[in-house]
Amino acid sequence: MKKYPGKFKQKMEKLIITPKTKIHDLLEAYPDLEEELIRIAPTFKKLKNPVLRRTVARVTNLRQAATVAGLNVEELVNALRQKSGQDSISGFDNENQYNTTVPNWFSATKITETLDIREMLQEGEQPVHPVLTAAKKLGDDDILEVIAPFLPAPLIDKATGLGYRHWIMENDTDEFRVYLTKS
Repeated sequence: MKKYPGKFKQKMEKLIITPKTKIHDLLEAYPDLEEELIRIAPTFKKLKNPVLRRTVARVTNLRQAATVAGLNVEELVNALRQKSGQDSISGFDNENQYNTTVPNWFSATKITETLDIREMLQEGEQPVHPVLTAAKKLGDDDILEVIAPFLPAPLIDKATGLGYRHWIMENDTDEFRVYLTKS
């Protein structure tokens, strides 16, 4: 049996589940919740992929995961809290912050670069740096197209936080196209 410093062990045992809880931290503290996540949303079966588990799960929080799975964040968080013995909480902002309606700034002729991050993710690489590096090179009306195997919510959140506008187009359940432009 591994010995952990008291502070770390205590933190892991007492992890409070909120919309900001990272998937990785959740599953480290409550390994049994993996099956509950998969039961709630079969799309979470991807967590069984060790590469995605090491990469995406470390940066994705429950709010982002709920968006990816098309779930209500309050229902997801409270289902996990219940399974872990925590009381339900309410008052979440359930508003979808991702733009899925074609914006007036979009034109296919303005796409100056396309990054397909599917292979990066499959190899266990984090695509945030290459995507943001390409986004920084955009001219005022230029558009960066990012192709992903799932809704890359953490990436979109990071780009939005840096002032980029986005539009998401879902081609099928395994291909999302995210378009980024300067605000």
